[in-house]
Amino acid sequence: MIGSQAPLRAVLFDAGNTLLFLDYVRMAEGVGAALGVPLTGQGLAAGAPAAARAMEAPRGTDRERAGVYFDALFRHAGVPADRLAEVRERLTAMHAEHHLWCGIAEGTLDALTRLRRAGLRLGVVSNSDGRVEEALAAAGLRECFDVVIDSAVVGVEKPDPAIFRAALDALGVPAGETLYVGDLYEIDVVGANAAGLPAVLLAPPGAPRPLGCATIGSLRALADDLLKERLAS
Repeated sequence: MIGSQAPLRAVLFDAGNTLLFLDYVRMAEGVGAALGVPLTGQGLAAGAPAAARAMEAPRGTDRERAGVYFDALFRHAGVPADRLAEVRERLTAMHAEHHLWCGIAEGTLDALTRLRRAGLRLGVVSNSDGRVEEALAAAGLRECFDVVIDSAVVGVEKPDPAIFRAALDALGVPAGETLYVGDLYEIDVVGANAAGLPAVLLAPPGAPRPLGCATIGSLRALADDLLKERLAS
């Protein structure tokens, strides 16, 4: 059973690698052309699990963790370590032109729509750069959410419990009646639990599944399970 024993009234989501995904093809083409290095979107995407594991370890700021993530992603794709500064420079320019987190997984919009129709309030809690609302709008998802909390706007980052409490205050829903869904155990699950929220880790097939942590393979599967639980209660 996902969530708590209390009746579920709201679901909060992480953004990156949960609702929104990187445009690997654009990144491969842009960085590859700038560096003269052959890169493919498929090759970059293949390094995402290893990059996510690397991102879990650092205890610095979200910007520092993001740097670790992108460095690991491009190292896995074959970019030499001494050229990673060039990669970061090109990615920064590309992100300024158009948000890099702009893809959504199949079934995401349908899953969110079903949850809203069931009477659940939805929100986003994201470590971002002040542009997560823009990214959600560009992906056609912004209207699904009652509240969007961006760390750059509120001044606090996950896993600090304060950022989760900001979302709960905005929704007016207690922690015990709200589920959090994210992709990073140390950042999302640990942070949400510290704020009193039950949490589930989005872990696609092949991804690590921490012992004792509730996991789900997709947002479509999450919606299926939550709606079944509501019907059974």
